[in-house]
Amino acid sequence: MSNNLVIVESPAKVRTIKKFLGKNYDVAASQGHVRDLPKSQLGIDVDNDFEPKYITIRGKGDLLADLRKRVKKADHVYLATDPDREGEAISWHLEAALGLDEKKTRRVTFNEITRKAVTESFRHPRKIDMDLVDAQQARRILDRLVGYQISPLLWAKVKRGLSAGRVQSAALRMIADREEEIASFIPEEYWTIDAVLNVQGTRKPIIAHFTGEADGEKNIADAAAANAIGASLNSAKWSITDIRKSERERRAPLPFTTSTMQQEASKALNFSAQKTMRVAQQLYEGVEIKGHGSVGIITYLRTDSTRISDEALESSAAYIREQFGEDYLGQGGQKKTDARVQDAHEAIRPTDITMTPASIKDSLSREQYRLYKLIWDRFTASRMASARIETTQVRITADCEDGRTCLFSMPCSRTAFDGFLKVYSPADEEEKEGTLSAQITVDSVLNLDRLDVKQHFTQPVAHFTEATLVRAMEEQGIGRPSTYAPTIGTILGRHYVTKENKNLYMTELGEAVNRIMKDSFPEIVDLTFTANMEGLLDGVAEGNVRWKTIIENFYPDLHTSVEKAQESLEKVTIRDEESDEVCDKCGRKMVIKYGPHGKFLACPGFPECRNTKPYYEKTGVTCPKCGGEIVIKKTQKGRMYYGCLNAPECDFMSWQRPSEKKCPACGGLMVEKGKKLVCTNKECGHIEDKEGSGQDT
Repeated sequence: MSNNLVIVESPAKVRTIKKFLGKNYDVAASQGHVRDLPKSQLGIDVDNDFEPKYITIRGKGDLLADLRKRVKKADHVYLATDPDREGEAISWHLEAALGLDEKKTRRVTFNEITRKAVTESFRHPRKIDMDLVDAQQARRILDRLVGYQISPLLWAKVKRGLSAGRVQSAALRMIADREEEIASFIPEEYWTIDAVLNVQGTRKPIIAHFTGEADGEKNIADAAAANAIGASLNSAKWSITDIRKSERERRAPLPFTTSTMQQEASKALNFSAQKTMRVAQQLYEGVEIKGHGSVGIITYLRTDSTRISDEALESSAAYIREQFGEDYLGQGGQKKTDARVQDAHEAIRPTDITMTPASIKDSLSREQYRLYKLIWDRFTASRMASARIETTQVRITADCEDGRTCLFSMPCSRTAFDGFLKVYSPADEEEKEGTLSAQITVDSVLNLDRLDVKQHFTQPVAHFTEATLVRAMEEQGIGRPSTYAPTIGTILGRHYVTKENKNLYMTELGEAVNRIMKDSFPEIVDLTFTANMEGLLDGVAEGNVRWKTIIENFYPDLHTSVEKAQESLEKVTIRDEESDEVCDKCGRKMVIKYGPHGKFLACPGFPECRNTKPYYEKTGVTCPKCGGEIVIKKTQKGRMYYGCLNAPECDFMSWQRPSEKKCPACGGLMVEKGKKLVCTNKECGHIEDKEGSGQDT
């Protein structure tokens, strides 16, 4: 009987795949990359055709020794790393590091870790795809050249520990440009008028919105114009001039790609891009499901395609027919069309649609369940029929005594057929539906109850969030599915950008780095250049472009720019952010520093005074036990909680975020639980919406 060795990347896959393949297969994990460019030097021979120098990653010696022993016992070796360019490169590095014989070595890939997908892939092994490997090599070497040429310049001109990257610099530029746009925005005043009208014969008033005057004037620019219209309307004669009904179709959404999954998880679950990818990796590699054992429950998580396999289309159609009926089954066939889409993998979907979130909830952690439910709901909805929305437009005229005729409109809608909405509604597409009473007709008599006149100002574009930055990067062609989360993680980790209430803001350090990159390396932060580079890398993967040609064309200009910047750039001083905390040893105001484990407070009098303290983010809420400040803390395992700054003297703590609002029933502390505020006083038990429309329980 033959002895086969299968090498995967992650230890989490070993048990799952071993179960599928049986006793003739030994399964081992490489635990990621085993070879890389050296950290202590550039590792690229720029004078010898840019030949890379790969070395064994420190700490991988024992692992490789064990793998070599297993290779000697094996008749065949299967390299089953992830089905993307990086996975292909890891297989290539394994082949070199283990000295594998090409005749007995084969590459296998699978888009999902299920018995059928894994066993089928082993029936169709192939050779390592060197075009994919070269595309990954080109990306790695480009990033190394940028990082190792520019980072020392940033150390010398700004501060040590900084880094520059090809994709991260472009992303930073996008955030900086957005900040500049917001800062230069000049708001313009405008006013709105809503009329609250009583309809004779009905109890509920209607609200109509001013849309303009009959002579064509629509805008209300200032208070004088608003007051003049309001004065005219107070004695106007109101009438319904038209009630027009129509029906529109709301199409089902496409299934998730990496980008759209990260965006929706941010909006719906408040997950960071990195957290989304970490949890999705767990769902892909395999979780222990009661009655099923260890199995991957979603398909591969790094994809830019919305394509669905024929098998998945058939199984989802059967499920929807059985659970919802034939009317709810959609036509399918929608695809995301873009020249940049590689379409190497399917969309992200559940591996088995009949494995509903509710049926396996007990087998998943809370984070796993929430993300799996989002993926399951989105995929199921993508295969369902469009929703039909019946819209009604009520047009109202106000004839004023001064001869002015004002036009008002009241849009209403109702769901005629829910279709995919029965399963899923995107987080940012919730529609507030108002229905029109059947008693209201064009003959209904209207009387003005009151006017709601409001002043507004135009708003600038919103700050980037992780979700909107990912969407913008995808639209601009900056990076690829595997790079979005690491890129955002890097610019946050380097403190070029800070995150507050989901919004991303430039720090002084980030502004300094971006300014240097724009002035000295304009090509690298140019979005078109970065997007074109991604296109060239795709060309390498398709076998149309020689990978070293890209490096040969890129490096000379980079090297010249670095030499010029070394001579022309002046040193930039970045001041430490001052806190309100006073050093209890020397009385100076302490400053916020960044260490390997995040922020901490340090005395600016270093080295004379070496006092440091933990940095805690304040919530603005006072402790109900001692009146101290409630701050955000972390347990030893990294779980966030809310505790009193006076600990250990005060033992107050809460897993839920405290609210500044006191309980209206008993005056006690309230905490946030989802969209509700809940009183912590068990004898009270008051609950209300965050917006304030409360209800006692």
